[in-house]
Amino acid sequence: MSSGARRVDLVVNPTAGRGRAGRVLPRIADAVRSALPATQVRVVEAEDVGHAEEACREAVARADALLVMGGDGMAHLGLNACAGTEVPLGVLPAGTGNDLCRGLGLPLRLRDAVPAIASGGVRSVDLARVTKPDAGERWVGCVVSTGFDSRVALRTAALPFSFGPISYALCALAELRTFTPLRYRLIVDGVPRELDAMAVFVANAEFFGGGMRAAPGADVHDGLLDVTVIGPIPRRTLLRLLPTLYTGGFVTHPAIERFRASEVVLDGDGLIGSGDGEELGDVPLRVAAVPDALHVLG
Repeated sequence: MSSGARRVDLVVNPTAGRGRAGRVLPRIADAVRSALPATQVRVVEAEDVGHAEEACREAVARADALLVMGGDGMAHLGLNACAGTEVPLGVLPAGTGNDLCRGLGLPLRLRDAVPAIASGGVRSVDLARVTKPDAGERWVGCVVSTGFDSRVALRTAALPFSFGPISYALCALAELRTFTPLRYRLIVDGVPRELDAMAVFVANAEFFGGGMRAAPGADVHDGLLDVTVIGPIPRRTLLRLLPTLYTGGFVTHPAIERFRASEVVLDGDGLIGSGDGEELGDVPLRVAAVPDALHVLG
C-alpha cells in the first residue's frame, strides 16, 4: 500500500499462536510504522472476539486500511469487516494454521508479510457469501464445510489449546469413531440434487484445517466455487484418505466427485455448517461466489 495513507488500524489477537502474537507485537508494530512512515498506525489488542470484531468494523469505517494479526479466526473477522467495501485487508500471520494466507497466496511468515503489505500492491479476490433465512450474511475466504469436516473443525475450535494441524488430526480420529454418511439436499445453480456423503466442501480457496486441501487448484479469481463431494465410504477408507488431504491426492479416489458452480444451497439431515473453521450454524446455507469481493494488501 502507499506510504501516503493517512491511517491504518492493526487489530491483534494477542493469544494467537499460543501467545506468540502478543510476544512479537511490539516488534511487528514498530516494523509496520517504519515501513509506512507517513501513516498513523493505530494498534488494538483485542480482549475477546467481540472486541476484535468491533475494532475491525471501526477500522473499516474510519481507516484507510485494516491490518489483522493472529490466526485464521482473526483473519476471518478482518475479511468479514472489509468484504464488499473499498478498504483493503492486510494479514499478518501469527497463528498455527494460516489457511487464508495460503489460499490467497499471501506470505506465511510475519517477516515477509510486513514488506509485502507496504509494497503498494493491492489485489481483488473472490469470496463466498453465505446466507441463511433470517440470519444475515457471512463471508468465507476458504471453505464452507457441512459434513465430517465441519464436525471436526468445530471440535477443534472447542479445544482449550491448539497445536495447529495435529489438533485437527486428533479431532478427526475422535470424530471418525462414530461417524456415518449424511443425507444431503443440494441445489446447484438452481438444480436440486439429493445424495449421501461423508462431506461436501464448497470452496472459494483450497485450504482448511491447517494446510489440508479441500479443493486442489481452486482459483480465487475465477468467479466460481469449487465443490468436492466425498461419497459414502467405510470409516477405515476415510481414515486412509485423511493424510492425502494435505497433498490433494485424495481427489483420485473413485468416491470423490468435483465440480464448479456459481451458487450452492446446502441442506440435509444433521448438518452443521462451518466456514473458515468458524461455526455458521444449522442448514440451509446458501453459498454464492462473489467476484472481486475483497481487496487484499501484498
